[in-house]
Amino acid sequence: MSLDPLTVEIVRSGFVESVHRARVFALDAEGKPVAVHGDVAAAASPRSSMKPMQALGMLRAGLGLDGELLALACASHAGEEFHVEGVAKILSGAGLDESALRCPEDLPLDTQAAHRVIRAGGGPARITMNCSGKHAAMLATCVVNGWRTDDYRHPAHPLQRAIRATTEELTGERIAATGVDGCGAPLFFASMAGVARAFRAFTLAAPGTHERRIADVMRAHPEWTSGTRRPEAALMRAVPGLMLKAGAEAFDAFAYEDGRAATVKIEDGGQRARTPVTVAVLRALGLGLDSPELDALGTPPQYGGGAPVGEIRVRGQV
Repeated sequence: MSLDPLTVEIVRSGFVESVHRARVFALDAEGKPVAVHGDVAAAASPRSSMKPMQALGMLRAGLGLDGELLALACASHAGEEFHVEGVAKILSGAGLDESALRCPEDLPLDTQAAHRVIRAGGGPARITMNCSGKHAAMLATCVVNGWRTDDYRHPAHPLQRAIRATTEELTGERIAATGVDGCGAPLFFASMAGVARAFRAFTLAAPGTHERRIADVMRAHPEWTSGTRRPEAALMRAVPGLMLKAGAEAFDAFAYEDGRAATVKIEDGGQRARTPVTVAVLRALGLGLDSPELDALGTPPQYGGGAPVGEIRVRGQV
């Protein structure tokens, strides 16, 4: 194991034109650290990689979702039509509509979906914002418990206190700090090591538990947790049994069905380096070794004039 960050090179025409640094924390099936790069014990900002833990806190508080809609509660969705319809279904099941959402207005992350909205004369909306599934589930949890819905994002709200307690339990750590995520919900800072332990707890949980339900729906419906054209969904399709959730500023967390787990953080937030590092970590753990889909995701080409002229590559040993 090396305590130095990994290096990710952007290569064009044989010239290394940019470099990213990556922190990595990986556990084997027995829970033993087998790859450590960078300071993985310091407080980190996992961003949306925390959504499975948020969803778990909501299930424990009485949220009644399952299947695709529970996967959507864990999602940073692309705003495709089925995502938006799913968010509306969660809201209507709680007797609410889009006006109850407190996430910001935004266009869909998916380019094709955004173009369809614009061609139809629409614009940014709360329901097409990538975190609207989580926010709809938060509102539904409030309704079940008779909690106020106008301030559900406040860290002192009973919902957020329940989510914080769940996060501390799964990570095995006290929350280092509380910030504000891009969607306005509380952001709980935890170490990369703690987040990896939490993801491992999901996939190793007994069938029928809330933890296992979340792992199972995410793996069964990867397009609902991200999008049909997103690398997160492609990774889960390429490695059956893998539960993976990405976060903003280039964070990834994943766990496999036997307990192998890891977290990845690109230090400068460069999203283009995130998936290649995640692929390198998966393969260092012995996962997806013969997958052509991972070959493409692990060394994506760089283009010039419409033709491949280079690649993104991870340098060194994970």
